[in-house]
Amino acid sequence: MVVGILLSGFVISEPAPYEIYMTGLIAIWALFGLRISRAAMPLLVLLVTMNIGGMISMTQMADLAFTPLYLSVSLFLAFSAVFFASVTATQPGLYRPIFNAYVVSAVATSLLGIAGYFHAFPGAEMFTKYDRAAGAFQDPNVFGPFLVLPGIYLLYLILTGSIARMPLLAVPLLIIALGIFLSFSRGAWGMFAVSAVLLTGCLFLQSASGKFRLRVVIMTIAALALLTVAIIVILQLPGVSEMFSSRAHLEQSDDTARLGRFARYGIGFQMAMEHPFGIGPLVFGKMFGEDTHDIWLKMLMDYGWLGFVSFLTLVVWTMVAGFRILLRDRPWQPYLLCAYVAFIGNIGLGTFIDIDHWRHMYLLLGLVWGAIALEYRHQRLSRPAFRGAPAIASTPA
Repeated sequence: MVVGILLSGFVISEPAPYEIYMTGLIAIWALFGLRISRAAMPLLVLLVTMNIGGMISMTQMADLAFTPLYLSVSLFLAFSAVFFASVTATQPGLYRPIFNAYVVSAVATSLLGIAGYFHAFPGAEMFTKYDRAAGAFQDPNVFGPFLVLPGIYLLYLILTGSIARMPLLAVPLLIIALGIFLSFSRGAWGMFAVSAVLLTGCLFLQSASGKFRLRVVIMTIAALALLTVAIIVILQLPGVSEMFSSRAHLEQSDDTARLGRFARYGIGFQMAMEHPFGIGPLVFGKMFGEDTHDIWLKMLMDYGWLGFVSFLTLVVWTMVAGFRILLRDRPWQPYLLCAYVAFIGNIGLGTFIDIDHWRHMYLLLGLVWGAIALEYRHQRLSRPAFRGAPAIASTPA
């Protein structure tokens, strides 16, 4: 499990080592009794239905090319989400090693991206793309968002942990924050900021203690000051301020061009009205030279209306079910909170980029649904008929 999370930060090509390792791991767990909670069944059904939509969409294509491989990866990622939900629902103590391994993976790939951006050693430029840090990823726009959850988790530990641990947590947080910054991904910047605000707000609402609320405010100010100083220092380096100024604009030239991103949105949604089964995975990008850059349009084009409705239902269900249990005092609540705010950030970012093949997106789904299943089991065992049943084993944050 831990090895798989560590490999998730290294996706240079498909299938990546992560897919190969996790396929074997999921198969082994399935053979030895992987149990899917009744509460997590909607996750399985909706993800499988979405991929059935992709298979139907494939029938609209004249040339399949690499489409079977693409859909195979989609189906694998769907099963990976169900796998993470299942194992965390039965063994909530796995949340902590999963998050710790994610932090290690994020720090490692961040260091590669930082080294590549500053040409720290010969050949380091392989960890950049378009003069932006990409780490061990194909695209800086995936690299940046991948780092958000571990960054938010470290921020949570800083806000709620002892002051003595703050320096130890600040170092990896600064490395990850620098990786996000040097990805020059506007989406990743916004996603990290929104997730951090949501996290702080939830912590503030969760506690009725004025002392804890004051601590959250003070620690938030301290963390913001630290990140601000680090960014100011980085902006003094040659080339960084120019790239930042260029990327900081809300609109880029490829957004507003005649067939730019925004124009393609309108064309794509019109095509969806004419092709209810979709036009086939990856076909939109071949037609217009660039992909949809919108997860909702992506679903309509690549997975058809069946896939779109399935994905939309899954997102709404996850947000509602997760929100209902978000602030309940449970041993796994810190992990749910961090995963949930990062999930919200990913969905918001999906309005401007395709996220259907982001490994960490499916990990987030699994982590949230694992907590949903745990709460379902907790409530069931709390009923009078089950009060004699054994308690759920768990590991506190």
